[in-house]
Amino acid sequence: MAKKLWDKGIKTDEFIERFTVGRDREMDLKLAEYDVKGTIAHITMLESVGLLEADELQILTKELNRILDEVILAGDFEIEDGVEDVHSQIELMLTRELGDVGKKVHSGRSRNDQVLVDLKLFLKYELLEIVNLTKNLFDVLIEQSDSNKHLLLPGYTHTQAAMPSSFGLWFGAYAESLVDDLIIMQAAYKIVNQNPLGSAAGYGSSFPLDRQKTTDLLGFDSMNVNVVYAQMGRGKAEQMVSYAIATLAATLNKFAADVCLYNSQNFAFIKLPDELTTGSSIMPHKKNPDVFELIRAKTNVHKALPATISSVTGNLTSGYHRDFQILKETLFPALDDIKELLQITAYAAERIEPADEILKDPKYKLVFSVERVNELVLEGIPFREAYVQVAKEIADGSFSPPTELKHTHEGSIGNPGTDLIKNKMEGVLNQFEKD
Repeated sequence: MAKKLWDKGIKTDEFIERFTVGRDREMDLKLAEYDVKGTIAHITMLESVGLLEADELQILTKELNRILDEVILAGDFEIEDGVEDVHSQIELMLTRELGDVGKKVHSGRSRNDQVLVDLKLFLKYELLEIVNLTKNLFDVLIEQSDSNKHLLLPGYTHTQAAMPSSFGLWFGAYAESLVDDLIIMQAAYKIVNQNPLGSAAGYGSSFPLDRQKTTDLLGFDSMNVNVVYAQMGRGKAEQMVSYAIATLAATLNKFAADVCLYNSQNFAFIKLPDELTTGSSIMPHKKNPDVFELIRAKTNVHKALPATISSVTGNLTSGYHRDFQILKETLFPALDDIKELLQITAYAAERIEPADEILKDPKYKLVFSVERVNELVLEGIPFREAYVQVAKEIADGSFSPPTELKHTHEGSIGNPGTDLIKNKMEGVLNQFEKD
């Protein structure tokens, strides 16, 4: 059985070991690729400061790349029984193949900064995946907004029909919400995009490490300069990512709630194709929006993600704590889930069929009351007097709704402003590219 990196010849109680390892080995499989990349950058730096010979670097780099290409990327990587984590497994594979030279990769680092750099490289990749999927959903919503901008539907305040709206505005509102969500995502990305490598166990190293070199080699925008703060970044990075996921989930949640309401027979604002709905075991007429109900439920879970992570990290002093380990069990599945939610929402949103002539139904006649007030104001009647006059017309039954809407300003029914929203999104995406 392989020895642990910290093994001093004292056997750990097996029951205690199972508890402390938990699901860490399972979660660590996602970090294997980044552990190899971080190790290659680290040993390249070690050679540059004289802590490795050039031929040792060449041998180690070749073997690490082989492990990456032939084992990890091929899908054959596993953490063996008795091996504690991904870091131990990769170092074990090196020493089996290369002997003592494989043991040199750990000089000047600790598992503390090793897991931090793995996590940050992993989170950078995951966040960019989420950004791309968000942009795909954005494009679907913008297309639906443009295609249906002339179709009207009632807008609501206090869950009462209030004023005319349009499908152009409805779809476009969620598209613009995604822009703000990506601004939050960008803040998380900036926190993640800092190199902790070289902080070791959180107090630096007496080796003459070149931290700027590993920062450049790994493609980080900057480094966590203070070594104590680098370790304090464990938990903080996950917290920021959780906020970004929760914010995005809130947009998907509200959209799903609208779809479930608008799809019901009482509203019938939209129609979902049969292939997007499910039936009832007893009621032959039922076409249930299960996909959007599940989106609504799952996103509610993700809205609580920041509270879960802050509960784990609350009241922890500076320095490393084993508590951090379970953050992976919370965050990693959430990353997978939010990506799937973005994909299914885009797929389903593209197939939503808006209804026509909704506002011709007499029950929506009063949503045009403000339009009537504004007509009177344009005729020269003061607004408050016009308001009272229209209220009297409604009360005595003489109210006749205007037949033409005259909204022209940016972001209104007549001018949804999708080009402006697209420009906003482009500006946010450009910031990710600069980073």
